[in-house]
Amino acid sequence: MNTIDDLQVALIDYEMGNLFSVKRACEYVGLKPIITSDKSVIMNSDAAILPGVGAFGDAINNLKKLDLISPIKEFIAMGKPFMGICLGMQLLLSESEEFGNHKGLNIVEGSVVKFPTKNKEDQKFKVPQVGWNRIFQLSANGEDWNKSPLKNIKNGEFMYFIHSYYAKPILNENILTITNYANVDYASSIVKENLYAFQFHPEMSSKKGIDIYRNLKFIIENGDTL
Repeated sequence: MNTIDDLQVALIDYEMGNLFSVKRACEYVGLKPIITSDKSVIMNSDAAILPGVGAFGDAINNLKKLDLISPIKEFIAMGKPFMGICLGMQLLLSESEEFGNHKGLNIVEGSVVKFPTKNKEDQKFKVPQVGWNRIFQLSANGEDWNKSPLKNIKNGEFMYFIHSYYAKPILNENILTITNYANVDYASSIVKENLYAFQFHPEMSSKKGIDIYRNLKFIIENGDTL
């Protein structure tokens, strides 16, 4: 483990991430981010972040090509803090229907499906969702909220989203927050022990988004005692 002043965070590079904005956010709160696809660097880091933008199938193929699937699973199994962002959250689920059917990492059981473009009354929805929307705590998981990087983020806070597909975890215990779009209440963040993942982009979500990175730093330093 590095010293508190030198907390290393592996930003997993699989050629599909918004890596530099995440890197800047980490640096801003005093973390030491390293963009890497090297297994040894990932495994020796104090925390890891899996960002991502683009298509699910391409992302899984890149993870396979770069031999990153086992390191990701091994890192999470070690109990160190792990954070997924946007596509990086979706990849953690079992499968996705984006441009065909693709198997995911299956770390959190569930699927990734597309927003409807209209409802039964023929009301049309703009897909992708682009812009600010609110996150709401799933009432049953308040304890997880208070141990997560969302601690001290108010219930109903606005965060910035860009996505056409959304995650459907099988277990409610894995849903940290819900958001409504296109008449769908969907999981906008998920949790599983030391894993936290967000459909929105904290690094694009102003001060409150940066507070998520600041809380991640505290979790790295202190465990889940925030």
